Amino acid sequence: MAKRQTAPFGSWKSPISSDLIVGESVGLGQLALDGADIYWVETRPSEEGRQVLVKRTPDGQFHDLTPRPFSVRTRVHEYGGGAFIVADGVVYFSNFLDQRLYCQRPGTPPEPITPMPINGEGEYRYADGVIDQRRNRIICVREEHSPAPSDVTSDATSGSNLGPVNTLVGIDCRGQREQVLLVFGNDFYSSPRLNPQGTMLAWLTWNHPNMPWDGTELWVSEIAEDGSLVNLHRVAGGEHESIVEPRWSPDGVLHFVSDQTGWWNLYRWHQGQGNQEQIEALLPMEAEFSRPHWVFGSATYGFQSANRLICAYNRLGAWHLASLDTNTGHLASFPTSYTEMGRGDLRVQGDRAVFQAGSPSEPMSVLELDLTTSAVTLIRRSSSSQIDSGYLSVPESIEFPTEGGKSAHAILYRPKNPDYAPPIGEKPPLLVKSHGGPTGATSTSLDLQVQYWTSRGFAVLDVNYGGSTGYGREYRERLRGLWGIVDVDDCANAALFLVNQGEVDGRRLAIQGGSAGGYTTLAALTFRDVFQAGASHYGVSDLEALAKETHKFESRYLDGLVGPYPQRRDLYLERSPIRFTDRLSCPLILFQGLEDKIVPPDQAESMFNAVRDKGLPTAYLPFEGEQHGFRQAKNIKRALDAQLYFFSRVFGFELAEPVEPVTIENL
Repeated sequence: MAKRQTAPFGSWKSPISSDLIVGESVGLGQLALDGADIYWVETRPSEEGRQVLVKRTPDGQFHDLTPRPFSVRTRVHEYGGGAFIVADGVVYFSNFLDQRLYCQRPGTPPEPITPMPINGEGEYRYADGVIDQRRNRIICVREEHSPAPSDVTSDATSGSNLGPVNTLVGIDCRGQREQVLLVFGNDFYSSPRLNPQGTMLAWLTWNHPNMPWDGTELWVSEIAEDGSLVNLHRVAGGEHESIVEPRWSPDGVLHFVSDQTGWWNLYRWHQGQGNQEQIEALLPMEAEFSRPHWVFGSATYGFQSANRLICAYNRLGAWHLASLDTNTGHLASFPTSYTEMGRGDLRVQGDRAVFQAGSPSEPMSVLELDLTTSAVTLIRRSSSSQIDSGYLSVPESIEFPTEGGKSAHAILYRPKNPDYAPPIGEKPPLLVKSHGGPTGATSTSLDLQVQYWTSRGFAVLDVNYGGSTGYGREYRERLRGLWGIVDVDDCANAALFLVNQGEVDGRRLAIQGGSAGGYTTLAALTFRDVFQAGASHYGVSDLEALAKETHKFESRYLDGLVGPYPQRRDLYLERSPIRFTDRLSCPLILFQGLEDKIVPPDQAESMFNAVRDKGLPTAYLPFEGEQHGFRQAKNIKRALDAQLYFFSRVFGFELAEPVEPVTIENL
């Protein structure tokens, strides 16, 4: 073994380059099964973030189905999901550019089945569809970005319908008939699901100010001969019970996931003789059988048979895959090494399950599980890069004390590079990651962007602050009314915990986050005196501006996280970093997509100007053509290298290899 070189933390040369990360990776999205074929969506940084539908046939061949310039992506709720459906080889998908629904038959180009946008604007958006084969139509969520038609109105008991109008509609598969409104009047709808006979429809709905993880209602209806819905009936749910993932078993029993006990558990609904109803808990346990539904179409369970379902569940931050006998309640885990599920995508058909998962040594991948033998077959990895395990830092779960005598959770990655050793007595700099959501959660799947830092000599701490998913509703609701306080305290206390343990250099603590995590980052730098540098990726700096400007789906989200606006405007002002830049005393770099509709660019620009005018080292990198999150290879690479360059200058270490410099004001 070659002798290890001695070099300061941060200056280690690593084979995990930004070019390697973006050049050989894709994002993996929605899954579907159709006969023996497997379908999924790939987000390709090398194609400027275009989302391509891929089919894998039983002979192992891969086929790109989406021709340029089409991109399979819907903007319903801005976050999208549920952008395609497939049956008998025929695909229906939302195209990103015009938001129209297209039909693509084998061997033919896509053909639109919904109207042309008016004046270049997306008038209608579609998501989360299901094919009603008996009536040759698609039932899906429609979001209308134009004045509401006269037959879509609200009454005193329904939602506000401010901004875009969300409904459930029926769309002729050939696009030859007018769209039919099926359900309307509330603020939001999702998850229309047909029973196997095509005679009943289930769906979810909710109203402002709730988000779907706060409270939803599960409804069912019969479908009349003319396709209209009759005998609409609320099955379960309410303002304080989150129901997700309604799904019918092969014998027509409606199943769903509810957090009525404080944990997202599995239930089923029986409608017996005389319309007697019964809701039955299948397996009460302190585990989460779903996750917050930021995107449409995700699934964490599916049916192998009427009485056996395959499910994924999260316990203390780690995901497991198991089989559940719904008659006996027996849960049997499959012996896999995977600890993370991708967006909760799990599809079951016959004796196989196809799912997305990752592990500390494997990136997110599409995998196939033989339910008879428990053998797992790799279908597609999100990264084709093969990294020597000697350069990979293994995640460690830690629990640390935080405010109010409580504890919180995080994942620690220590510096790891077999070619280097630090100078005696030197401790590594720490990069704390604050995830988005803020209902999100950290992932233990192999993430080369984390390893980019650890292989250069950084410790990385990925914090599941109070408000994160995976620990039950009580933990998730720690943020209720306290966003900008609990999350900030937990990130700061996580860093101080490692400093007190002697693990990291208390003079070189950095924090980064994107979206809601970017807000936590900016608040931590402004309202706490713990970190010496920060990086905000499309982060929120002005809560009042966010409450006024953001899109419909999140326009009342802050009611629960901060307080009702404008009644509690004082809280919005008190917790907005942009209003207290006088308290910020450390360097900051900001990254922003210029087409971001969720957190508009003026938030980052205002923060940059304020920090620059104060005389602190700061940099701002805006990206043309990017929205909320970066999808283009050149921009992902630039952001990663720019952040490393920025930290090297403010923390005072030399880079092993040159990267494109960043203009840093006031350095």
